[in-house]
Amino acid sequence: MRIAYLSTFYPFRGGIAQFNASLLKAFCESGNEAKAYTFTCQYPGFLFPGKTQMVTKDDEVAIVESKRVLSTVNPFSYVSTAAKINKDKPDLLLMKYWMPFFGPALGTVAGKMKRSTKSIAILDNVLPHEKRFFDKAFNSYFLKRIDGFIAMSEQVKSDLLKLKPNARVKLLPHPIYDHFGLKTDKTEAQKKLGLDASKKTVLFFGFIRDYKGLDSLINAFNHLDNSYQLLIAGETYGSFEKYGTLIAENANKNNIKVFSDYIPDNAVATFFSASDVCILPYRSATQSGITGISYNFGTPIIATNKGGLAEFIKHAETGMIIEESSPEIIAAAIRQFYSDFDLSLLASNIAEYKKELTWQHFAEEILAFAKKLADIRI
Repeated sequence: MRIAYLSTFYPFRGGIAQFNASLLKAFCESGNEAKAYTFTCQYPGFLFPGKTQMVTKDDEVAIVESKRVLSTVNPFSYVSTAAKINKDKPDLLLMKYWMPFFGPALGTVAGKMKRSTKSIAILDNVLPHEKRFFDKAFNSYFLKRIDGFIAMSEQVKSDLLKLKPNARVKLLPHPIYDHFGLKTDKTEAQKKLGLDASKKTVLFFGFIRDYKGLDSLINAFNHLDNSYQLLIAGETYGSFEKYGTLIAENANKNNIKVFSDYIPDNAVATFFSASDVCILPYRSATQSGITGISYNFGTPIIATNKGGLAEFIKHAETGMIIEESSPEIIAAAIRQFYSDFDLSLLASNIAEYKKELTWQHFAEEILAFAKKLADIRI
């Protein structure tokens, strides 16, 4: 099949670029002709409070050959991008969609595809975590122009069907990330990060945003004894100041270690190898790519029962589900995790679960869905 994949690719960085690179590779390895198209301008500055959207000289990432064609802030590029993709005569236009801001750009491109090209959007979210005045209009514009959708959680599927009841949608769970290397020696990893090897190590990993509940997790450490340590690793969207204040006032401040920069791919293994458990104390969620990273290293997860998180965490088998993200509940869950769970058994269960969530299977299911759409008059 000829596939045009329009989304975030190198030289942009981050989890979405990593997802796209892994899926593109799976398409190509199964004999398809898949071409990557990406942005000239992805976000204006006010929508990206992180330090940079681009790969830096310190990042070690796989270079993906892509055509930089689409500017989200230049409507003329919407038309020219569609023309360039149409020239390649793809059978499938595949896009990743995670916030309504991209609706006009991606929706226009999809709407200008030839009838022989079917469009599929892989949905991270339909309803955004941080609401803006344009969400409803931009979502509507985009959804009307897409032939089929891939939802990676029941929550996202449900959100989609509320907005587009007749949507053709396929549910596929998020694959396991497999490009971060292998788990390394725990003692060496902890030494490298300046951690105390005698303490129980809890990891919070990924971009730090308000809805992810890091403030509640930090406050939970006021309720834990000196045998626990918290490892925070990830760039902050906005300012880290309020979290820094909570840490400075925390009874266990000496047991909280912070790495507040973007974590490059070649450093990810160190953080997960040093940790016993990864925690997602989210106040809201659909699904999270962090689950796919954590399972890659056999690391169990504690997560709140928000959105689709519970779909990927089998309670007492691959991790632990808690109902709320209050500091008291989080602290109690961490204590229970260490007292009631066998870490080696959890790792064994995760190893079995990983076999079901390969990129190759994900790619094959998308292609089967695309062929089905091609047989339907849309």
